[in-house]
Amino acid sequence: MAGKKAAHQPDAVASIIADWARERPDLDTSPLEVLARLHRTFIRYNTRLTSAIERHGLAVAGFDVLTALRRAGAPYRLTAGQLADSGLVSSAGVTLRIDRLEKDGLIVRERDAEDRRVVYSRLTDAGLAKIDEVFAEHLDNERRMLDGLSPAERRQLARLMSKLERSITDAGPRDAEGAQAPQTPQTPQADEA
Repeated sequence: MAGKKAAHQPDAVASIIADWARERPDLDTSPLEVLARLHRTFIRYNTRLTSAIERHGLAVAGFDVLTALRRAGAPYRLTAGQLADSGLVSSAGVTLRIDRLEKDGLIVRERDAEDRRVVYSRLTDAGLAKIDEVFAEHLDNERRMLDGLSPAERRQLARLMSKLERSITDAGPRDAEGAQAPQTPQTPQADEA
């Protein structure tokens, strides 16, 4: 497996931690063991994700909208507010994505028959075919990226990542004096549908 070979390569994070231990032995650098590796892993993942999706003429942002519409089920339509609530971005950000996808013929805007103020974005037949193709390839790409982990390791990592996300969320921001700062809700960017 490819993952076995990579495990024998020098670990950049271990080197960074060793450098800090030499320069600042008074600091506890143990958070780097997890979070620096998480950051480096995300950068590599994001590069592969982006290049795979862009080969289909899509941006990751557009991919996120198309997957949200596809997951909604027939008739594959949502309002900009519903798209934003699905964890994408603000309604304004969704509108920019919708404009591009509509221009590309992958979605259409439709007014609600009962309330003309409500506007839906709906997958076209071309949009449905496109997202079905791209999402299947996306999952194959992700499977290849996880080849170095056994199924049990994947399940364990998924549980730990869920716990890590909660821990990071619960930690919240701190002000300059180290006190808990008031939290403002933020919508995370979706890297995956």
